[in-house]
Amino acid sequence: MALGAEWKARLYGNDSATPARGGRKPVTSRAELEHVAFDLFAAQGFEATTVDDIARAAGIGRRTFFRYFPSKNDIPWGAFDEQLDQLRTDLRAYPVDQPLMDVVRAALVDFNRVPAAEVPWHRRRMALILQVPALQAHSTLRYANWRQVVAEFVAERLDQPVDALGPQTIAYATLGVALASYEQWLRDESQDLAALMAAAMTGLAESFTGVRTT
Repeated sequence: MALGAEWKARLYGNDSATPARGGRKPVTSRAELEHVAFDLFAAQGFEATTVDDIARAAGIGRRTFFRYFPSKNDIPWGAFDEQLDQLRTDLRAYPVDQPLMDVVRAALVDFNRVPAAEVPWHRRRMALILQVPALQAHSTLRYANWRQVVAEFVAERLDQPVDALGPQTIAYATLGVALASYEQWLRDESQDLAALMAAAMTGLAESFTGVRTT
């Protein structure tokens, strides 16, 4: 979900590659490996695709695969841990006098931007995350980590404990906005993801008018 400028360059940039045996050029970036895996998932299903299948198609060994991803289930999430670190940084960079819900809305929209060339792949990514039953338990852990980042920021702004009702409610509600927006976007390719999220967050912000937000 955000693609910070610094790690976007690392993720989508390709290093030089040495041809593998048989003349195949091995993948040289996490994004390339994702693309190989997404193609296999589409062709033979997520559960039927093995790490060995992905490594073979990518022209790399199993050991190299695990340098990119801890498991097959982590592939749809890409560089999620790096994204969370970037989200923390981005949230801290907003002016302290900017209304809380305005900051959360802007951060959510920015967090979910992807380069234009990656949009078709991102649609595949989110379809896997939202629609593959085998990924649901794994996704729950990722959602919890994402909510924690938002709750920490909100708690600091509200001068409340991170586990207090206000920060947790806003974190859960913001995640709900993201998921609902993605579901709409996957159903209708003509929809603009950023516009969906911004509109939904505006409505959410209005529902928190009684919460101290500055």
